[in-house]
Amino acid sequence: MNLTSPSQVKAWCIDHGFHPNKVLGQNFLVDRNALEAIVDAAALPAETRVLEIGPGLGVLTEEMLHRGLLVTAVEKDPVLAERLAEALGDPPRLDVRAGDALDLIKDGSCDGFPALVSNLPYQAGTRILLELTQRTSAAPETIVVLVQTEVAERLAAGPGSKTRGLAGVWVQLDYDVQLVRAVKASCFWPRPEIGSTVVRLVRHHRNDARSPEWRARFRSLTKQAFEHRRKQLGAIFKGAVQSTARAEQLSNADWLSFVTQCLIV
Repeated sequence: MNLTSPSQVKAWCIDHGFHPNKVLGQNFLVDRNALEAIVDAAALPAETRVLEIGPGLGVLTEEMLHRGLLVTAVEKDPVLAERLAEALGDPPRLDVRAGDALDLIKDGSCDGFPALVSNLPYQAGTRILLELTQRTSAAPETIVVLVQTEVAERLAAGPGSKTRGLAGVWVQLDYDVQLVRAVKASCFWPRPEIGSTVVRLVRHHRNDARSPEWRARFRSLTKQAFEHRRKQLGAIFKGAVQSTARAEQLSNADWLSFVTQCLIV
């Protein structure tokens, strides 16, 4: 089956009585150019161990295997998980794990992969990225994912941006974020309501020396600030700081200084 052919993908679903699940965010990529853009952006050498979350019918899986990558695919849908390896010819470079990615990330089953390359499920994409990137030393060095455009923009947002929020601040603590390519809604079946964007995250290691306690404090303070994003920081943290800035106006460098100052106080 040509997994980039909408008609063939739809025919397979009809023949097997399979209905894409909106709750699981099942929108299958059926565009060859977008597919190649994802794998090209990862720029991984053959034999690299890659984690893929939400492989679906295996269009991205198949392309990565074709390029000589070693793929561990985590699929929540039991029907898709059961069919994946056989449908792709039982390749030796493929390891399929059935289960909820969020559970597997939390128990450490997704630790230690050099790269994550995925068309992430729409509903859980942000949570998956945040959980995985906060694994610190066990998190991937390179992450290339296809996510909803609004999610991608939040991840890349700089200080002063309307889309600046916790997701961007937390991810940018350890990763440089690049928006690679927009992908139209027409490149998926079923067609989602909004477009997507390929985003690339590369670990920068500038904060590797931060302790787990410091990181916990960083998350706590930034979360508190963004929960009251209309307020000035001086009003939120009375007695700790004197600042007229609001949460989205601070760069990550500003947040590093802010958290350190709060710890001293």
